[in-house]
Amino acid sequence: MSGLCGWMGFGGDQRSLIEAMAAPLARFDGSAVQVLHGSRSAAAVAAAAGGAQLHQRDGLLVAVWGHPGINDAVLAERAQSQGLASTLAAVWLQGQPERLCQLLSGAFGLAILDERSGEALLAADRMGIQPLSWQLAGETLVFASSADALLRHPLTPPMLDHQGLYNYVYFHMVPSPGTVYKGQQRLMPGEYLHYRQGRVEIKSYWRMQFQEEGKRSFAELKEDFLGHLRSSVKEAMGDAKVGAFLSGGTDSSTIAGMLTQIGGKPADTYSIGFEAQGYDEMEYARTASRHFGTAHHEYYVTPDDVVAAIPQVAAVFDQPFGNASAVPAYYCARMARADGVTRMFGGDGGDELFGGNERYAKQHVFALYERVPRLFREVLLEPAVFNFPGGERVRLLRKARSYIEQASIAMPARLETYNLLGRYGPQQVFTADFLAAADIGQPLASLDKTYGRSEAKSLINRMLALDLQITLADNDLPKVMKACELAGVEAAFPFLNDAMVAFSAGLTPQQKLNGTQLRWFFKEALRGFLPDAIITKQKHGFGLPFGVWLQRHKALQELAADSLNDLKARKVVRGDFIEKLVGEHLAEHAGYHGTMVWVLMMLEQWYRQHGQASA
Repeated sequence: MSGLCGWMGFGGDQRSLIEAMAAPLARFDGSAVQVLHGSRSAAAVAAAAGGAQLHQRDGLLVAVWGHPGINDAVLAERAQSQGLASTLAAVWLQGQPERLCQLLSGAFGLAILDERSGEALLAADRMGIQPLSWQLAGETLVFASSADALLRHPLTPPMLDHQGLYNYVYFHMVPSPGTVYKGQQRLMPGEYLHYRQGRVEIKSYWRMQFQEEGKRSFAELKEDFLGHLRSSVKEAMGDAKVGAFLSGGTDSSTIAGMLTQIGGKPADTYSIGFEAQGYDEMEYARTASRHFGTAHHEYYVTPDDVVAAIPQVAAVFDQPFGNASAVPAYYCARMARADGVTRMFGGDGGDELFGGNERYAKQHVFALYERVPRLFREVLLEPAVFNFPGGERVRLLRKARSYIEQASIAMPARLETYNLLGRYGPQQVFTADFLAAADIGQPLASLDKTYGRSEAKSLINRMLALDLQITLADNDLPKVMKACELAGVEAAFPFLNDAMVAFSAGLTPQQKLNGTQLRWFFKEALRGFLPDAIITKQKHGFGLPFGVWLQRHKALQELAADSLNDLKARKVVRGDFIEKLVGEHLAEHAGYHGTMVWVLMMLEQWYRQHGQASA
């Protein structure tokens, strides 16, 4: 993964400081670091070959991290001959920062530092594949793709933020634009920051615009879709030795099949299995591999593997991160790296573009209740359901009550009905002193704000817009990117090609969610290409059986107990809650309560790996 860092408006020993800031970026994958520095600005990019492009002239510094393209034929030709960074420098001088960002396509991080005008521009790509954090310290702008780099600047020392820690336990990650550090913010997908003489302004240069009234025929759409799929995979291949994650789901199977077809030889595919009932999806991966004729590689993760990986996974994430699937993703990428693979393809984004998450169908069913006339609901239906004598003993009435209760909650709060922290209760989980500095309503308020940003008319597209941020950019993409960084390989996501994203926005709501049929168009367009068994299977992925293993594996128990015991001393989480979680809840339902054990254990591991004192 590597990254980008630097500052604007700070003097001193520029080279020594920028090299110190850049060091964490190359810590895991050993990428080469290139630096630029002026009198009061500096930038560095750590990246594999071809992933860093820099330009410096007359007080203007341009640093590009990634492999972006340019959406302009003339400028693209100029970039080929004169270099991308030089071309962007010329565009910058035209004084149109938003247009400059809109010209770029693909995954990238961008920094332009202009000492002559006292201005700077930072930008993150449209899908948030490559993150970028920033902090304003007085009139100095400090930025980095990783907080570990940003904290090395003398003006931005680490100060943990209670709200960021609370949000982590709520979401199992820290959603942007917030971070776990006071003063630090992250650019959201499709945003740019314009710095002028000590002040910053943040704007969006791109947002998902859904065209919900599509009238194109299925045959025409299918042809376009398959064309975009081929070109996306081909473009992402580049000159690298490529492999692909293969879980046996529709997305990873599609990428694996297309990679084999385009490459003209069996694609290298990699799968993870678990010796735990209900968690192993290896047979579906084998079905896809046989169907497409891939060169398939398998590894069964063990509890000992998990124990070994936990400190490493905690170290590679600059923010606390509680998605346990990062562990199997790491072992999958590590297996590929041992085979000489340098770039791994993930199928991430398919669910959020084409309507594949199961909650979309569930929320559609809840939304049907809104069509019932309000007077009928309030005067007849609800009194009958909730006041029926002995109704709690009648299964059908219990289900009706639960349905009405959930359907009556407005979106997007309804999505968090089963939130784990909400079920326990914040006051039961956190210490009073900790909660005094955190707003327990902020997570839902931030969800509501993100949900409200979308101008989509349909429920499915509003949910997709929300998930592009919360599920994809803040969770799934960092999981894969960081797992690959830890293993020493690049990650690429063909579904997130700009043309594919634009195509998905033009599908009608019904082509994504047809009644309760998920990703209807996607599956119908790939019928005959994908095996039927994969088209009809339920979504799973590389889920980790942590709760199950925790009950019987001594080393895992010891690591969890040691981590949670140390976490008590930090006065963030109540000691009696931890004792009840491990002593009672876990025995009641290992899979359900094991999730919270993992989230809290990874918080303590993150504290340790990043040398942080308590908040």
